[in-house]
Formats: sequence, structure tokens, C-alpha cells
Amino acid sequence: MKSDRPIIVGLLWHSLSSGNLGVGALTISNMAILNKCAKALGIPIHFHVIGWREANEPYISGPNVTSLSMRSWTFFAPRGGLYSAIRECDLVCDIGAGDSFTDIYGPKRFAWLCLSKLIVLVGRRPLILSPQTIGPFQHWWSKLIANGLMRRCDVIVARDNISLKLLERLNAPTKIVGATDVAFCLPFGPAQLRSTGHVRIGVNVSGLLFHGGYDRQNMFKLTVDYPQLVRAIVAYFTGQQNCEVHLISHVHNLTNHISTETLGPDNDYPISQLLKEEFPQAILAPRFDTPSSAKSYISAMDFFCGSRMHACIAAFSSGVPVVPLAYSRKFTGLFQSLTYQHIADCRKETSRQILNKVIKGFEEREILRTLVEARIPKANEKLALYEALLENYLAEAGKKRR
Repeated sequence: MKSDRPIIVGLLWHSLSSGNLGVGALTISNMAILNKCAKALGIPIHFHVIGWREANEPYISGPNVTSLSMRSWTFFAPRGGLYSAIRECDLVCDIGAGDSFTDIYGPKRFAWLCLSKLIVLVGRRPLILSPQTIGPFQHWWSKLIANGLMRRCDVIVARDNISLKLLERLNAPTKIVGATDVAFCLPFGPAQLRSTGHVRIGVNVSGLLFHGGYDRQNMFKLTVDYPQLVRAIVAYFTGQQNCEVHLISHVHNLTNHISTETLGPDNDYPISQLLKEEFPQAILAPRFDTPSSAKSYISAMDFFCGSRMHACIAAFSSGVPVVPLAYSRKFTGLFQSLTYQHIADCRKETSRQILNKVIKGFEEREILRTLVEARIPKANEKLALYEALLENYLAEAGKKRR
């Protein structure tokens, strides 16, 4: 199939410059998958990336990439806003920032996610919910709104079995597909770290959990004292003679002129700096300027534990034994969908139980490494289903373009 006119794909709730490197990883990976599909079809493709306005400089660019940086007024502007951007697209892939199509982050974020979907539907463009966590929806009104919107999507792709079961209960005409997180295919190169002969332990601490969530009042209903838990983990590994602890941030400001106060609690790097002061023997990893550079660094670890799911995916997909420290069902849903059970749940377990799981995972890291390497092909198989779906939609869009 040949065409000189590019297919314009709207990438909703993606980002070219997010300090949350997980969102950046989703964007790079989804673009890579779509590029692969377009190349197979011989169709030129153009990406219109739509997400919240960011203060950082873009780390994703290209001649076939444009963007709309949204603010509140963008949703309602008759011209130059979201509706106008959607109408320029041939289809829209909404990834919901991976896990934001839920009410657990508060009603405001839920409202923006829902309103954007409604605008796509009003704009009469095919709406694909790219691989993401669906829900949970804790209130009757959020379930009602979410269900109404999902029934009108063209396709919903769940990245985990828990989301898939929730969708199957909808009994909707919408096509539902089970896959996994697109960031499993995030490209990366070898890390250039000096060898010391010690075992490298990567520890990722979430600034959001450290502060108690956006409301700073244990927003995610953890059963542990999170700051105490991460201090205990770092203290244990820094106390081992053969270990080298690396404090690795995955959400942080990418430019020096942005203050911690501006970013709020969702910032890992200041917490890593704090732990470095408390544990001087630990190594403070740099503030990575791209998702791929973070993955490269993580790939050099011998063992990893963390509370940012995409930091854990970076470890898992590069063959590093990992024990995720879960704060929502997105962790258990995704990793258990790959039949990987070595997860610590900060909403259900005690600090002692979690610490013991992390220590056991470290001691059995070669067993975990074997498990991880055996499950990577399964993740690739799941992503192949998503690729086939996208190829069909691009082909159909190509026919309409001619």
C-alpha cells in the first residue's frame, strides 16, 4: 500500500517532555510501534502528541512530530484547542498516561481524562485506548461515566488481567484486547558504569509516596510507613560489605530552574538526595534526561526494587531481577499477567514483610533473573497483538486517505 499523504495519529495523554520518565517511555514506545506498523504498510505517518503543558524542553522530536500542550481552556476553545486538534487526526490513541483513567488520583484528573475522550467521540474520530490500566473506579458516578465512555470507544487495550476482567464485565460492544505495557519495547543502550566488583543494587524511591500522595495524607492507603520502609531497605543494603546501592529517580524535574515547590510532591530526586545525605556510602544516580538513559542505567544493576512501575519495567525488560514495591493494583495486575509473582504490596503487607521479600529477592536474584528472562518473550507476544490491531487501523485510515 502506497500513499504520499501521511496518516495523522493523535497521541492523547502522551508527552514529549514529561519529567515523569514513565510517561515519556510510553510515548517513545508507542511511537516506535506505530512507526513499525506504518513502515510495514508503506504509509507515511505523522504524530500529533497531546498532553499537559510541560516546563521541560522536549526530549522527543522529529519532522513528523507536532504537539498540543494543553491547559484547562484548551478543552473548551472553539479554535486552536483540543477539538480542533482531534479533527485534524485520522485516529486517536489515548494511553491515559498509563494509569490515569481511574478515580484514585482524585476527581479533577478523572474529569480531564473523561472530557478528553468525550471530545474525541464528538469529533467522530476512531478512539483506541492504548495499553493501560483501566480503573479502579471507586464511586458509583465514576463507574457510570467511565462505562458510558468505554462503550463508545473503538478498541480498549488492557495491559493487565485485572483490567481485562473489569472490561469483560462491561458487556459492551467495544472490542477488548489484552496486551502489556508498551514500555517493554523502549530502546536503550549499554550503560557506562565503572566496575567496582560489588553487587549493584538499584533502589527507586517515589517522592509521591514519600510525601503521602498529592494530599499528603496517605492518599493511596498504604499499610506501611513508606519513608521508614525505604530507609530500612537502603540501610540494609548499605550495611552489606559486597553491595553498592544506587539511588535512582524516575520522576524529576529535567531543568535546574524548576523548583521542588513548583513540582509538588511528585518528584523523586530530592528524596534520593535526602537519602544520599543520610547514607553517604550510597551512590546518587544522575537526573536522567530521557527515559532510555534511565533504562540504560537501570539495566546495569544486579538487583532492583522500586515504587515507580516504569522503573521496574525498565529493570524487568532489560533482564534485571526486580521486586516492585506496589502502591496500586496496576503493579500486581501487570506483573502477574506475565506470571511474575515477586511483588511486595505496600497496601496490604507490613514493613517487615516487605523488607523480608526484598532481601529474599536479592538473595535469590539469580533465580529471579531466570524467571525474568523467561517471561520477556511473553511480553513481546502480548505486544504483537497490539501491533496487529494498530496495523489494521492504519491500513483502514490509509484507504480513506486515498
